[in-house]
Amino acid sequence: MEGLSGGRTWLVTGAAGFIGSHLVERLLARGERVVGLDDFSTGRRSNLDAVRAAVGPDAWAGFSFHEGDVADPETARRACGGVDVILHQAAIGSVPRSIADPLASHRSNVTGTLALLEAARSEGVRRFVYASSSSVYGDDPGLPKVEARRGRPLSPYAVTKVATERYAEVYARVHGLEVVGLRYFNVFGPRQDPAGPYAAVIPRWIDALVRGAPAEIYGDGETSRDFCPVENAVDANLLAADVEDPASLGEAYNVACGRATTLNDLFGMIRERVARRVPSAVGAEPVYRDFRPGDVRHSLADISRSRERLGYAPARTVEEGLDSTVDAFAGEARPAR
Repeated sequence: MEGLSGGRTWLVTGAAGFIGSHLVERLLARGERVVGLDDFSTGRRSNLDAVRAAVGPDAWAGFSFHEGDVADPETARRACGGVDVILHQAAIGSVPRSIADPLASHRSNVTGTLALLEAARSEGVRRFVYASSSSVYGDDPGLPKVEARRGRPLSPYAVTKVATERYAEVYARVHGLEVVGLRYFNVFGPRQDPAGPYAAVIPRWIDALVRGAPAEIYGDGETSRDFCPVENAVDANLLAADVEDPASLGEAYNVACGRATTLNDLFGMIRERVARRVPSAVGAEPVYRDFRPGDVRHSLADISRSRERLGYAPARTVEEGLDSTVDAFAGEARPAR
């Protein structure tokens, strides 16, 4: 099946993960040829099952899959064969997990990226779009966050993302690889993992409210984040893959809504939506815990550069993203009896 964007073949790493599976779905839905790579260390087979159900058998026929570790050079090289564009999402994306196990985060995020960059170079891949993170801004107190100003990293995870950006920049300069980095700010949506000690806050709270379990907030709840629906992150990846201006390449860009929301306000927004399905959630109150090491206090993105260079504009608001996310997770979860 010939793709609608000139018949390119796309590699999505972390294809069974949260953002990766949404990228696979969008690309297949528009008729692209897509190669997926995942070792299922954090991705889930059920995410790919959901993609297959969403796009139908004809579009699904355009998908091929490699199960393996992106940090293994031979696995990365095989996955890159015949590929035109890479959307690199594979990573261990948790600050607390990186503190508990920094070696695993380094292998997945840094060694994995370097192996994939080298494979892309050797196999003649033209465009390499990769996931970075707002964590690279570290302890810089300035708001909003602008791409040119960074502070000191506050976690091993942040260090891995700084290293990822540096390696990509070097491959652009030395080998002429067309690279674009995307600094995600708190992306959320359906298929985000609600389970385990390092689960993201939004699906974890939805699950807790549905089950009548305690929903925990670390700190006083006035910590703020720039929450970004996953559809916006998908848009940014596809724009980065298509940008033609050479001056826009070799850079990293903020991907967010450009709006700060406190954890207390976020909890209220989620509680309101869950209560439409589970009335007992209406009176739920969060349980406050100590601040966690490595967390930044406030985060807000300046997305003007992304608009100017990539044509990015957040198509979905936080409220719209929460509507679809609560619908997805509340439908799966079951209230406690």
